[in-house]
Amino acid sequence: MPANRLLIDVRPLRESPAFSRLLAGAGLSAVGSSMTGFAVVLQVFTLTRSSLAVGAVGIAMAVPAIGFGLLGGSVVDAHDRRRIVLCTSSCLAAVSAAFAALAFAGNRQLWPLYLLVTVQSLLGALDGPARRTFLPRLLPAHRVPAGAALTAFAARGSVIAGPALAGVIAAAWGLKACYLVDAVSFGAALYGVARLPPMPPQGQPARPGLRAVADALRFIRGSRVLTGALVADMSAMVLGVPSAVFPAINLAHFGGATQTLGLIAAAPGVGGVLGTVLSGSVGRVSRQGRAMLVTGAVWGACVAGFGLAHSLWLALVLLGVSGGADVFSVVFRTTMVQLSTPDRYRGRASAAEYVAGVGGPRLGDFRAGAVSSLASPTISAVSGGLSVIVASVLIAVAMPAFFRYRATNSVVAGQRAA
Repeated sequence: MPANRLLIDVRPLRESPAFSRLLAGAGLSAVGSSMTGFAVVLQVFTLTRSSLAVGAVGIAMAVPAIGFGLLGGSVVDAHDRRRIVLCTSSCLAAVSAAFAALAFAGNRQLWPLYLLVTVQSLLGALDGPARRTFLPRLLPAHRVPAGAALTAFAARGSVIAGPALAGVIAAAWGLKACYLVDAVSFGAALYGVARLPPMPPQGQPARPGLRAVADALRFIRGSRVLTGALVADMSAMVLGVPSAVFPAINLAHFGGATQTLGLIAAAPGVGGVLGTVLSGSVGRVSRQGRAMLVTGAVWGACVAGFGLAHSLWLALVLLGVSGGADVFSVVFRTTMVQLSTPDRYRGRASAAEYVAGVGGPRLGDFRAGAVSSLASPTISAVSGGLSVIVASVLIAVAMPAFFRYRATNSVVAGQRAA
């Protein structure tokens, strides 16, 4: 296969200036958000020396995402999605400023941190699903896989830059500087969204509320593709996410330096970026369900290997490969969800994807922290990774329609002809 067929497809950037601006703004803002995520975890661990307390940060994020996510999706399907994102992004910037204010005040209590994380997650339950609806409105169907890969590239790039910068900045100027950078970075995100055209839902808008949520759940349950994609992603995240034990494994295996923790936290993002750089072929994969399960199993194997590694370079390589597998899985999931969903349901389907993609890792953080406290950080990572492999096999057996799913001919043909 020619090398240019393997490299990431950047044609959406040339063909859609609106998508380019949106991606650039979101990418810069995501760097700041990654710095805040790193700072909160480090601050909680520094105050408590407890992986369970770090895992509780995941619960503070997961509960609002799961509890409010689908209801937020019904709001997204009822109103102009661009206006929703402008509002939520402004509020998220204020939350980051509040984190900075607490740090400047010398706060040493946990509950304000958990409270702000909860508010941040509530806002994200509106912001995330609304943003996901932009992709199929800005790009033709056969460019959506490439657009999803570019979006994943920006997200994974932020996971590299954010923790790496945060480790250096926290060591030099303290955590308050990390929070301040995040607050300022939201200006880029607001600019990218402000330049978009209005994004009202197409067709008859759904009235927000529980009835709209129930209608969406019936639609998702009736779609083997959507159900399989969400179950596969949720199982991989809940069972396998190891980030809550990063500080403990860093302390036990690698000396505990802040800079080393930054490298460990950034390693999955490095692998994710490399994965997206080599994602040119993802649009030509027709069996996306099978591919998602395979990449999930690779992710699990790498997480288990990380738990056993006592060499820093080996741990970083394994985390990097896990990040590459994860980003391919995300591209397949996003493509299946967005192109299998009519626009009138897209906000609620995106909310379900958001719940799986955001709530799942947070529950995974809590699982990892709890198992680490009851047993050890190594057992937490190894048992989680092996469980993901088992879950991938069980899903393939229990959901054969998802395992055999093929992308629509128009999407694959468009990619091959382009």
